[in-house]
Amino acid sequence: MTDAVLTTDTLVTGSADAAWWRQAVVYQVYPRSFSDTNGDGLGDIRGVVEKADYLAGLGVDAVWLSPFYPSELADGGYDVADYRDVDPRLGTLADFDDMIAALHARGIKVIVDIVPNHSSDQHAMFQAALAAPKGSPERDRYIFRDGLGENGELPPADWTSVFGGAGWEPVGDGQWYFHFFATEQPDFNWDNPDVHAEFLSTLRFWSDRGVDGFRIDVAHGLSKDLPDVLPSQAELDAMDTTDGQHPMWDRDAVHDIYREWRQVFDEYDPPRIAVAEAWVATAERRAKYATPDGLGQAFNFDLLEADFDAAQFRHIVTDNLAQSEATGSSSTWVLSNHDVVRHATRYGLAPLNGRDVKQGSAWILAGGPADQVDLERGGRRALAASLFLLGLPGSTYLYQGEELGLHEVADIKAEDRQDPAFFRGADPDRDGLGRDGCRVPLPWARSGSSFGFGAAGAHIPQPAWFADYAVEAEDADPASSLNAYRRALALRHELQTGESLDWIETGRDDVLRFVRPNGWQVVTNFGTEPFALAAGEEPVLGALVDGAVAGESTVWLRG
Repeated sequence: MTDAVLTTDTLVTGSADAAWWRQAVVYQVYPRSFSDTNGDGLGDIRGVVEKADYLAGLGVDAVWLSPFYPSELADGGYDVADYRDVDPRLGTLADFDDMIAALHARGIKVIVDIVPNHSSDQHAMFQAALAAPKGSPERDRYIFRDGLGENGELPPADWTSVFGGAGWEPVGDGQWYFHFFATEQPDFNWDNPDVHAEFLSTLRFWSDRGVDGFRIDVAHGLSKDLPDVLPSQAELDAMDTTDGQHPMWDRDAVHDIYREWRQVFDEYDPPRIAVAEAWVATAERRAKYATPDGLGQAFNFDLLEADFDAAQFRHIVTDNLAQSEATGSSSTWVLSNHDVVRHATRYGLAPLNGRDVKQGSAWILAGGPADQVDLERGGRRALAASLFLLGLPGSTYLYQGEELGLHEVADIKAEDRQDPAFFRGADPDRDGLGRDGCRVPLPWARSGSSFGFGAAGAHIPQPAWFADYAVEAEDADPASSLNAYRRALALRHELQTGESLDWIETGRDDVLRFVRPNGWQVVTNFGTEPFALAAGEEPVLGALVDGAVAGESTVWLRG
């Protein structure tokens, strides 16, 4: 008996260049931690150029480049000082053009991050706003409000920042500006036409240079509806986030912006693609970001918050494929990124005293290192989950280092940490570790001052155990995580088919099995007991133990 999941079967990767994104494997490069070619401890654009053969050998279809723009690094580059240039510490526009050429020559598309909710406080538009008087056109490009109190000495509201601390910052003349995130990241006023023009120009600038698509940061935060009398933080927190009318998040009006952007994307042949980072309340709300007249695709983060559990995985897959079918988009699958604990570590955590280990957030908040992580089990589960994802219809987003089975680095000294989520309103001894642990520079070699990352040290120190996960070490090991990813991506291209699957009942709650339209099957054993296959069933990826799928592993079967 099979349980059909209906999706769009007519579009397959490679069937038309315009549809390349629908079933692509996209590799996220966090450039400051990828590869350092000038020995300053920071990864750079030339590092991506030099590792283009590695990326091609891995088998990815596209690279998503996290922010590389001029920045004061108040938030890892997500505080952008100039949207149409390269941070000089990372290279030049000429280096960027070389990167585009190197990746395109190897058949790899390029997606770049766009950060439209806020800029750096060093951006020319914000500096002009600070220099201009109250009520000026320059200030109208951002969210300024008069303070409360006799002389505006109190904030306009008691709102808090996502990173902790106050959400309003005074500028010395009785006015305050709003920032959802760090103080150095003032929010744009998207009711202002100058802001629209700035980003339309930015999209065309990078598209003209050959960029194939854009990842939209905080896509759900741009549109705001702020009354003269601002609600309190408690009132904001109590408001409905599912009706599209919340004054701050996921407003229906935000999609007018993306319809405007779609017109720009469609000026190019093939059209530029976009994917929304939108942390919203429901799958139905997320689907609104993935319509053909809008951004076209939206990140599905559900698996970032799921346990290594068959029932949870099946529910998430079924729900998201249905939503994608409804919008004509394709599903996205992701297990790790630059904002969350690496999934190899999450899956190696055990619940303690009833603690929820989803997303590793409780572990991070508890200060992580005090808890024992089962590294071997976490790595085994991570590979099983990744191979499950790579068999699904839709696009899969990989985070740099996950192909190595890298774990989170928890024991970073406070003086070496960079994440504002760690510093703003946090007690370093009690209140968590922030996001630096998944942003530690990659190990390329078994030895050296930074394990081959660069000629000197790394901007976030690497632990000694990184040597065992280095590309050099795994390259030589046929059984390594890296070589498993290479085999999977090569086979995925060979087996790719229509965007649907049927569930095949296994008789076990902890084993999932599905079949794609061409007969390609994926079997994942989430349990610990072996799952026997029928006589004659031999995997094309993964190995059987005594004719059975071992616990916490995945195999692929050819149709």
